[in-house]
Amino acid sequence: MEKSLPSNIDAERATLGSILINREAIIAIAPWLPVAAFYLEKHAWIYEAMLACYNARIPPDIRTVSDELRRNDRLDAVGGIAYLADLVDSVPTSYHVEYYAKIVERTSLLRQLIVAGGKIAALGYDEHEDIETTLDKAEATLFEISQRRSTQDFVHIGQIIDTYYEQINYLQEHHGEVVGVPTGFRDMDEITGGLQRSDLIILAARPSVGKTSFALSLAYNVATLSQATVGVFSLEMSREQLVQRLLALDTGISTHTLRTGHIRDTELQILMEAMGRLASTPIYIEDTPGLNVMEVRSKARRLQSEAGVDLIIIDYLQLLAGRRSDNRVQEVSEISRGLKSLARELNVPVIALSQLSRAVEGRTSHVPMLSDLRESGCLTGDTLVYLPEHGVYRRMDELVGQHGFEVLAINTDTWQFETRPVLRAFSTGIKPVYRMTTRLGRSIRATANHKFLTIDGWQRLDALQVGMRLALPRELPTTTELAATMSEAEVALLGHMIGDGCHLPRQPIHYTTNDISLAETVADVTDSAIYWDEIVSIEPDGEEAVYDLTVEGLHNFVANNIVVHNSIEQDADIVMFIYREELYDKETDKKGIAEIHIAKHRNGPIGVVPMRFEASTTRFMDLSYRSPDGY
Repeated sequence: MEKSLPSNIDAERATLGSILINREAIIAIAPWLPVAAFYLEKHAWIYEAMLACYNARIPPDIRTVSDELRRNDRLDAVGGIAYLADLVDSVPTSYHVEYYAKIVERTSLLRQLIVAGGKIAALGYDEHEDIETTLDKAEATLFEISQRRSTQDFVHIGQIIDTYYEQINYLQEHHGEVVGVPTGFRDMDEITGGLQRSDLIILAARPSVGKTSFALSLAYNVATLSQATVGVFSLEMSREQLVQRLLALDTGISTHTLRTGHIRDTELQILMEAMGRLASTPIYIEDTPGLNVMEVRSKARRLQSEAGVDLIIIDYLQLLAGRRSDNRVQEVSEISRGLKSLARELNVPVIALSQLSRAVEGRTSHVPMLSDLRESGCLTGDTLVYLPEHGVYRRMDELVGQHGFEVLAINTDTWQFETRPVLRAFSTGIKPVYRMTTRLGRSIRATANHKFLTIDGWQRLDALQVGMRLALPRELPTTTELAATMSEAEVALLGHMIGDGCHLPRQPIHYTTNDISLAETVADVTDSAIYWDEIVSIEPDGEEAVYDLTVEGLHNFVANNIVVHNSIEQDADIVMFIYREELYDKETDKKGIAEIHIAKHRNGPIGVVPMRFEASTTRFMDLSYRSPDGY
């Protein structure tokens, strides 16, 4: 006998009836109960109408819901007002609306699991796919369902205070101890208090400075000293290479010796003992290349359920795949947010290694800065940013320290401009800048790595050439401040439009000219929200203070009437840089010294931790070292 799909029609009716008799009932369930959770189509339509009323701040009662259904030609299909009245009669009180809704949600998830099971079964019958791809698709199918589950609701502050009180008592009892996951590096633990749970930690450096080595030193220390479980996602190196490095770290035998196999008899005994020790350490390695955040999340969850996990290391961030997009900056931003979400979900510290930009190499001082993490560059302080709420322009350097104001940004899916809030406006230091000028007379000064929207997508300034076209807003805002920023070419274009064009009510704008170039320009302007202006020059323009914005969602804004990219604010709680002076100064007295610069610490101090770095074994060690500068 064939089984029917899981459902509970009585619970669906009780949920809808509770909302109809008490308009406040929907507040408790609207944030987490989707329309698709209802089994009967007419119930889904009724709930959708209730949500429409709720979102429009209209009380969802019989009258308003029936009006919404009638507007969508669904009232008769659901059974008319008589059925809505019957729903009211089906439940005596709205007090248990959350209980009813949970039943609706549960049966919906069970149906989704059945559908997912069918999809997974179909994958099993497909013999053309390799097994790894099949397993990934199966995991992704289940993960998609788990993502749809209800999120945590508000918690009363009293509960939070009770939890915090317990934490305070624990800290008092363990005063002086490392409260997070100990790194095994004394000076670092003094600054950070250990690696804190739910923190996203970015460890960044230029290539070949020692990112992987330091991360493995952390993994080794955490696993051997604290017997804490470490999960390592290696997207660049194989598991065999990582083990080789861990053995070198443990034994003091050089990686070159281990790699070539030229091991002396005395070293062989040491190596065998180290293999025995490492074999029992709680370190788990996943070296599948090209993973995306969803796959990392799924594999980390599995490790958590099977072995428990105390620390996750990802080597490295830029090798994680994101959604297909020509906007790598936005893609990296989504990846970092996904990793922060993972840290919070599993309540463990997540360390993500990251490559620094080439800007480090171009400065007199090669010490990394926070701005080196960002995928985009910066603009000079005299750059004018358009604020659509007030219809005015403001200089970049006047916006520093402000947030919450709105800017104009292009949505590259719809090619229409939208308003977006600015999360942060900030200075990024003094850097070399270039002046770029367009055929219409637009001019902007920016660093070489700042990105602009071209016909071929977002591109850095140093990749642009004369003759390429940039995106500009088609419609010019009506403000007196704009007049001072309009070029002669723009004024001439408007003059032609006024002199040779005509416009009648409810009729298109008519424009006549013998100038083919001008006609094409006007045609381009009228076809979309943007106009593609041609670059006529890019020239070096000195070195000065530069600035950037962090724009929510679309990650771009209009500056000097040109569409420019923004900087991505890191989701990291801690940002650490590795700096080795000997790589830049062969005569330095700091040979074998690596500095760990804690440049950002959301909940604590920043500082510099000097360490001994042994290149032959790629090992980092504590060092009681003080430079002439005092650290």
